[in-house]
Amino acid sequence: MSGPIVVAWTLTAVFAALVLPCVLRLVRLDYGRHGASVRNGDLAELLLVVAMVAMLSPVGGPIPAAGWQAVLALTAGWFAVSWWKGRRSGHAACGHHAVSAAAMLFMVTFMPHSEVSHGPWLVMSGPGTTSALWLSLIFGAVAAYFAVDAIRAGVSAARGDTGAGQVSRRVCRVVMGLGMGYMLLGAAV
Repeated sequence: MSGPIVVAWTLTAVFAALVLPCVLRLVRLDYGRHGASVRNGDLAELLLVVAMVAMLSPVGGPIPAAGWQAVLALTAGWFAVSWWKGRRSGHAACGHHAVSAAAMLFMVTFMPHSEVSHGPWLVMSGPGTTSALWLSLIFGAVAAYFAVDAIRAGVSAARGDTGAGQVSRRVCRVVMGLGMGYMLLGAAV
């Protein structure tokens, strides 16, 4: 069992490290140029990074699973409505954040939680614990979405297709996409 613990701690550290660029983007306060949708995306990214830390940490997080379910449901709903309202004006990032929050809500709800004595705190079990075929198919499909999105964001960042300050957003999106894909794929098999 040392392998999964080492992986869990490594991923926890990687996602915890993503908190810093998220916070730095938020404190720059350059949203006059970028707009409210970019600010909302940065806030969502910070929330999702913290949720990933809570899900991956072997010791769990201070918020019970029901708390994360409420926060992630509200986040998914907010960005789904924002995407729907702005779908003609190119708010694709809102759609991605809605999918990300919905995928995390799905993981918190349907992935088994460890039965260790952490009380109601969120502690995910290791990969391969999903038994229903339909869950495995959904987890696999969403994992493929995140893998493709991570590759697309990585190629965009490598080409320099992003403006000033956007490289940090793209790199975070790559790491988040790969991490979520890993978790979902692990649950699917």
